[in-house]
Amino acid sequence: MDTTLQKKPIDEVIAKHPPQREHLISILQEVQGEYGYLSKDSINRISIYLKLPSSKIFGVTTFYNQFKLKAPGRIQIQICRGTACHVKGSLDLLDALKTQLGIDVGETTKDGLFSLETVACLGCCSIAPAMMVNGKFFGRLDKKMIEELIDGFCAAGRVEE
Repeated sequence: MDTTLQKKPIDEVIAKHPPQREHLISILQEVQGEYGYLSKDSINRISIYLKLPSSKIFGVTTFYNQFKLKAPGRIQIQICRGTACHVKGSLDLLDALKTQLGIDVGETTKDGLFSLETVACLGCCSIAPAMMVNGKFFGRLDKKMIEELIDGFCAAGRVEE
């Protein structure tokens, strides 16, 4: 994840869509795609653009679990909870991650480095148990491997490309 890329101004992202209520979800998705989450400021700007109360927009963002209202960590970890991964111990791996990072699912570490999520299936059952870190797959994991990966990410402060 290249943090050196300049993000588009929020109004430029919003203005790609007609100022009509039926475009709300598309606008929210695009803003989140650009910034990684929906800030209070972005919700307020969308509210003004669509002439909708920000409370209505907030209601939509909390109804759909695809929307994030907190900035994600620079290193986003998704642990698979699909059947194959579950059978091969992904719950134990999830517990190990929560302990090592000091956060729960859906949270970000205080230093903003890690976010932890679960996903229903990563689609890589042949390498179960698996997780994805910033789009990169890691499989056939055990607790020791998880610990070493997290320590490596901490030391580097990022995920190697």
